[in-house]
Amino acid sequence: MTGEKIIIYQLFPRLFANTKKFLKTWGTVSENGCGKLSDIGETALRSIREMGITHIWLTGIINHSTATDYSSIGHPASHPQIIKGLAGSPYAIRDYYDIDPDLSINIKERLKEFRDLLVRIHNNDMKVIIDFVPNHLSRDYHSVLKPEGTPDFGENDDPSVFFSPDNNFYYLPGHPLKLPSEPGAAGPFSEIPAKATGNDVFSANPSINDWYETVKLNYGINPETGEKHFTPIPDTWIRMYEILKYWSSMGVDGFRCDMAGMVPVEFWSYVAERIKEDYPNIILIAELYESSKYEEYILKGGFDYLYDKVGLYDTLRSIIAGNKSSSDLSKVWQKLGGLDKYMLRFLENHDEQRIASVFFAGDPWKGIPGMAVCSMLNSGPVMIYNGQEVGEKAPGPTGFSGDDGRTSIFDYCSMPEMQKWFNNGYCDGVLLDPDQKSLRKAYSDILNFCRSNNEFTGGFYDLMWQNQDLNDEIKNRIYAFLRYDNNSCLLITISFKPKEINKLNIRIPGHALKLTPAGIKERYSVKMLYPDAGEATLMLSQLTGRGIEIHFNRTGWAAIRIE
Repeated sequence: MTGEKIIIYQLFPRLFANTKKFLKTWGTVSENGCGKLSDIGETALRSIREMGITHIWLTGIINHSTATDYSSIGHPASHPQIIKGLAGSPYAIRDYYDIDPDLSINIKERLKEFRDLLVRIHNNDMKVIIDFVPNHLSRDYHSVLKPEGTPDFGENDDPSVFFSPDNNFYYLPGHPLKLPSEPGAAGPFSEIPAKATGNDVFSANPSINDWYETVKLNYGINPETGEKHFTPIPDTWIRMYEILKYWSSMGVDGFRCDMAGMVPVEFWSYVAERIKEDYPNIILIAELYESSKYEEYILKGGFDYLYDKVGLYDTLRSIIAGNKSSSDLSKVWQKLGGLDKYMLRFLENHDEQRIASVFFAGDPWKGIPGMAVCSMLNSGPVMIYNGQEVGEKAPGPTGFSGDDGRTSIFDYCSMPEMQKWFNNGYCDGVLLDPDQKSLRKAYSDILNFCRSNNEFTGGFYDLMWQNQDLNDEIKNRIYAFLRYDNNSCLLITISFKPKEINKLNIRIPGHALKLTPAGIKERYSVKMLYPDAGEATLMLSQLTGRGIEIHFNRTGWAAIRIE
């Protein structure tokens, strides 16, 4: 992909603007509060935009199963056995055509409130990504807002057979569903025959560790034989294409496709071709953890970008924890075999533990060098999760999620540090302490630097092979590379221990210089861009010999332009 680098802000509306303090564990929505779409106002959006953001991923906005009673719009409270937490999992979709009523001020106007938010985001020169959850849906799925003439999923199924290419679900005839959770006062949830569970569990007895609250969707593959029944086009394929069209027609600019690897690549090829014919600028991002599928899901599946969780995220986390060497970063891009530009990089999202939590780094500043790597290593998108920029810690249990270093996606809760920045809608950060203000600026500096320099959508050259003579203590905690386009070249150097390793020299080989616009010449203009400004003239022999002297501040990254 070419053009402006995509910089995504993952915003969880339920959490983002919830101003309730002193929350109750397992609290209801009335006790613990819930952010609203209307709370994401002009002031908040301008501030997000000023961080360098190009896209906002609105997470958890589709109507999903919940313990809250919305009978007035045809969605009573879900049975306690098929929800996780009281708010419920945002990935147990109850109506693909509806907005989560928790997020609206006037629940009968919830779609209008969503459209109004789309307009505000677009007016602030950003684009909108939402979740597309094609692999599974909630056990009490029932669409209130589906287009006229559209049947519900499973409405026309034959539940007497385990598999039929015409069915939306897989059934276990003769076996009632037995759930692992407590039934509560309502008694056990009834599902006869049982349907297969979302994480490919073809049993009537899913375990507590399974996605027991969800039902697996049938894309025409018989799991018993592996046979594919893709002709004629399965009903599930057509339904999912219509859902993508529905949201795209409202002005949604892209989709983060949940657990894309659990859905056959043939479906993605089918739906990507059609939705991009209808909406050529739509982007599709796959949550994909199987690296063996990367090439197929890009070249055949039609995805624009893929999660880089099992590669860069896992490596950076181990480097930050001191369990891996920064030299392992070279292995990450090498293993991708040229697919770097398709990878979406991040250090936090709703599934991962907070950097500042005791379960990860325990110090939000330790994430800044890693974020510089995520942002600058390739031309693909980079993502930041709401609260990351102010050092959200996710302290203590809030309900179903427990105390695990994650801000719960299942419970009605809030982000205490983010509340200080939000400041009841002023979004001015005046309640943040000085260190938090510096941390937010550090993130903003990285993201804006990437956005304002075209080199980050151009070429890449890893310099570590040429700097192997550095002592191990330094070599295992720094990473250096070039980024360049047709006009200029940047030297990026990162220190994962900026307090201890705050100065060093980086050598640039002649082979690398030949690839850049500067080429091979006698003298070079070297302009320090970050963390300090300055300019010097260096000879070719200095660049290839002793190298360029690099200085770091506490952020742990430095950028120099070479001309």
